[in-house]
Amino acid sequence: MLIKEFLESEHDRFNRPDFICNDPISIPHKFSKKEDREIAGFLTATISWGQRITILKNANWLMELMDGNPYAFLLQLKPRDLDRFEGFVHRTFNDVDCVYFIKCLSRLYVYEDGLHGLFRKSFLDSDMDFGMAIHRFRSGFFGKNLPGRSAKHFSDPMSNAAAKRICMYLRWMVRKDNRGVDFGIWNDIPTSLLVCPLDVHSGRVARELGILHRKQNDWKAAIELTESLRYFDPKDPCRFDYSLFGGGVSER
Repeated sequence: MLIKEFLESEHDRFNRPDFICNDPISIPHKFSKKEDREIAGFLTATISWGQRITILKNANWLMELMDGNPYAFLLQLKPRDLDRFEGFVHRTFNDVDCVYFIKCLSRLYVYEDGLHGLFRKSFLDSDMDFGMAIHRFRSGFFGKNLPGRSAKHFSDPMSNAAAKRICMYLRWMVRKDNRGVDFGIWNDIPTSLLVCPLDVHSGRVARELGILHRKQNDWKAAIELTESLRYFDPKDPCRFDYSLFGGGVSER
């Protein structure tokens, strides 16, 4: 099977509504308001590592702690509201990190232009360099206060981190097609410039296909992979994230 045929067949197999229910993207799909989807998606992406069933359980827990209305919760946040997050934990993301992220999100939506506005500004200020845009997005998210231990939960491409979770989140927000999975609500960011999320599984599949040669799963590898995928679709290379996610290359 040719690489192009494999990528297309796997894309068609997974980029469809029945993919949603068992994937972390199902959490922001519970909401219809743009801001709710942004916030729910960001928090879900932040804890999206480990077993998927645990990711979904803890992401739903977070939404419950925010009264099932994340945007309104952030707008009305009071210091006493932070007490309810005591005891929250997802792997190494604990209640201290959770409270810090909630406070940063509240600041963005109360006093600034939210996640979308921050990323748009970061992107424009970065001369369309996606790695630098994420770096500025990260800095703007944390603001003037030092994040301490919580910084590790928002990867920085300028440190050569693959930044898989934030790239996945940006795919959710930016990509739009007629498949009904990604949201496409940040339609002022070019889909062509998205960087493909890279983790152990997608890296293994990409190397088996021969479209990734770098051995480390880092930002340089994510860029190399995305450039390879642009050969097959220059306008929307990250749609093949679905192909790499589900690609049982060895079996096929």
